[in-house]
Amino acid sequence: MQKFPNSLNITEIKKVPFSGMTIPEIADELDAFSPGEKIPAYRSKQIFLQIKNGARNFEEMTCLPKKLIKTLEERSVICGSRPGKKYFGRDGTIKLVLELQDGVLIETVLLDSSSGNKPKPDAVKKPHYTACLSTQAGCPMGCVFCKTGSMGFIRNLEPSEIVEQYLFLNDELKKKSKEYRISNVVVMGMGEPMLNLNALRKALKILCDPAGFSVSKRKITVSTAGVNNGITDMAKNGPETELAVSIASAREELRKRLMPGTITYPLPQLNEALSRYQEKQKRRITIETILLGGINTGPEDARALIDFCRNLDVTVNLIPWNPVKELSFEGEKLRQPAPEEVKKFSAMLEEGGITVTQRYRRGRGVSGACGQLGTQ
Repeated sequence: MQKFPNSLNITEIKKVPFSGMTIPEIADELDAFSPGEKIPAYRSKQIFLQIKNGARNFEEMTCLPKKLIKTLEERSVICGSRPGKKYFGRDGTIKLVLELQDGVLIETVLLDSSSGNKPKPDAVKKPHYTACLSTQAGCPMGCVFCKTGSMGFIRNLEPSEIVEQYLFLNDELKKKSKEYRISNVVVMGMGEPMLNLNALRKALKILCDPAGFSVSKRKITVSTAGVNNGITDMAKNGPETELAVSIASAREELRKRLMPGTITYPLPQLNEALSRYQEKQKRRITIETILLGGINTGPEDARALIDFCRNLDVTVNLIPWNPVKELSFEGEKLRQPAPEEVKKFSAMLEEGGITVTQRYRRGRGVSGACGQLGTQ
């Protein structure tokens, strides 16, 4: 496991990152720093806003008294993780490798979502950026078509480590233009979000705070491999975001082989959890289907998926597999589906009354597309 350089001592590692704190928590932390000396409440709001505006060390917060800045530098850090390698794709994708305080590496991606849009004649093409965030280092689900799944599970991320992905991606975006902003968030990076739901809730609460980045919950999508109890928890307790569910096959026997982590989350119970979610949230769900050439693109696969979706309000998003050289299924190398294969599968679903979309492929040039994180 890669570690931080020796220049980062153990005292620094124990410092609590402010990036994972809400405004009231920052206020509590400031009070703890100065027992008997009441720090004005507006200081916590100032710090929260300064982090949003790009301050990555306390010296940059010139609105604060020098005495407070000195105390903050001694006791805290803004971000516990830091950017490592950066990869820039021709399609505008930026992939960052982040080094966490314990030396674990994760990846996060900024997608230029406007790069695949076809504007109407005479229309001005506006930049449209999406942050793809990770919730775990590695992943316990073991999906055979996913590089992250092949890594195994390392650990859950802290709320601060989820927020910091957004902060560092936003820093990179501001280098292009201070007018650009991240408009959408997809929790589709490394890991299974439903297995770290409390940390994700806290992170999204920070990102959605009107005093900070003010990200709209309607612009956030949380993707799961189908963890039923997590979906039920999300329906009851939030976050109130959009929901996407990855189903490589609606044939249970094949699904278990392609997504071994779903063995304890069978399709009937998944369907029931999604039904309850829709009753509660009143939102359309996206079903993400990774298409693997010659494996899950036949008529029986289409029929099974149609049957699974029959009682749900869904859009099926077809995602032709993004290649990872070393991945295989039962002794055979995985392959991308042929264009005609995708077209026929899509037509079968539409004939069955399913609304179908197809994922525009972004990030492949830097191994930042769906299923490729962890290749660096």
